[in-house]
Amino acid sequence: MKDEIQSYIDRALNGDEQAYHWLLERYKNGIYNLIYQMIKNHEETRDLVQETFIKAFNSLDSYNDKYAFSTWLYKIAYNHSIDAIRKKKLKTLPLDRPISLKEGDVKPQIGDESQSPERNMLLKEKQQMLDNVIEWLPERYREAIILRHKEERSYEEISEILDIPIGTVKARIFRAREMIKKKMREHL
Repeated sequence: MKDEIQSYIDRALNGDEQAYHWLLERYKNGIYNLIYQMIKNHEETRDLVQETFIKAFNSLDSYNDKYAFSTWLYKIAYNHSIDAIRKKKLKTLPLDRPISLKEGDVKPQIGDESQSPERNMLLKEKQQMLDNVIEWLPERYREAIILRHKEERSYEEISEILDIPIGTVKARIFRAREMIKKKMREHL
């Protein structure tokens, strides 16, 4: 696969429009998802995806094939999104200064519920329930989901470890997630 991607990169560097289009189609959904997670606005995300690919294609000659093309592309998307967020210059309130209201000045107070005993207990219970549901999965699904989400392995690594095609890995992970969602809904 790496050789195939590299051949498209080489062709794109030589001005082949179809190669550009192939690379765009291959990575646009993943780039869209990454940016949307940061921006949370579909219209802005579409613009940033387009700008990301323009930036990437304009600097394609700087890509080092020692690294995965997707990693290089995702880094461009991430950095471009951070720049866009900074340019927005969101209005913020300083936390150390009082806010003036008709009734007088009020100091901002922020509650911290991240360490509440109730929240910690609920998170532990939910994690235990998830672990139980994962243990309940048939072995082929359990192996795939553990490798992907507990060990954070790539699809390619899982494919090699389990000695199955990548398509099968993706199908098993998808099916395992669906089974987990259904079982968790039953428990909750």
